[in-house]
Amino acid sequence: MKTMKFLKDLVTIEKKPHRGLMVLEWAVLGYMLLTLLVILFTYTKMESPHAMIWGRVRIGAITIALWAVYRLVPCRLTRFIRVGAQLGLLAWWYPDTYELNRIFPNLDHLFARWEQMMFGCQPALLFAAKFPSHIVSELMDMGYASYYPMIVLTILYFFVCRYQEFERAATVVLVSFFAYYVIYVFLPVTGPTFYYKAIGMEYVVKGIFPQVHDYFNTHTDCLPSPGYTHGIFYQLVEDAKAAGERPTAAFPSSHVGISTICMLLVLYARNYKLLVLMLPFYLLLCMATVYIQAHYAIDAIAGFVTAILFFFGTMALTKNMDSGRKRR
Repeated sequence: MKTMKFLKDLVTIEKKPHRGLMVLEWAVLGYMLLTLLVILFTYTKMESPHAMIWGRVRIGAITIALWAVYRLVPCRLTRFIRVGAQLGLLAWWYPDTYELNRIFPNLDHLFARWEQMMFGCQPALLFAAKFPSHIVSELMDMGYASYYPMIVLTILYFFVCRYQEFERAATVVLVSFFAYYVIYVFLPVTGPTFYYKAIGMEYVVKGIFPQVHDYFNTHTDCLPSPGYTHGIFYQLVEDAKAAGERPTAAFPSSHVGISTICMLLVLYARNYKLLVLMLPFYLLLCMATVYIQAHYAIDAIAGFVTAILFFFGTMALTKNMDSGRKRR
């Protein structure tokens, strides 16, 4: 009976459909405009500005088309498709940050030095070496691979179980993603796996971190992840790196940040069973970012801190906007 009611609700026409664009769609358009200005001001330095501009035109057209479909058939299903499409397009926006920040000088030498000053070592270099066990390696890679499932699970939970808060939860996640992407555009840090490869491990071991300037403008090779190379989850992470990883998006760690935001959303919903279910994967994910050399330890710490700021900031923003709509 519950399944039938859920399916019926999916296609039931809403009595008071949202007429305009959703907040998360305005966030997409805002990020699109900001990055378009960056492209135009640095046009001659870009490798393929035409493709980047047309990519934005296509995403704008998709956004308007999905809004039009919802206006014709305003139901939960079409609303979910609008949200799901924008979340899916994050896979396009992520490598786009590399195309933008590659024109700026790399800053990894500063972050590696700060890491050395704070911890007296490079945690990303020593973590896996201290725990070389096959079991530890697979647990770490499993945690890292759980990143997208955690996001999907959180969004689906709100859609299925707390539909009235679904749009708000999706907005918090999407706006936070774009907040991280803005940082990545103007703060080009690639992380240990790329930087260590660029300067050579002999320098890393000696604690020498030279500036590489625009090296990553033309080089995208990285170190293989440490750990049990024959593990199932190890291969899964390596395949994901080969498919879409770029020398970008290290500071702050969006893996730590967005997964923290998912945990906060579930905590906000007071679903403690789901929170306990996700907690082991969350903890493994946070540690894995350093273990597999994707991030410096300070990236992970900054990811946690910024997640709290983004969560409460976006929750407050969406609350005010919801109140404004109700008054109208």
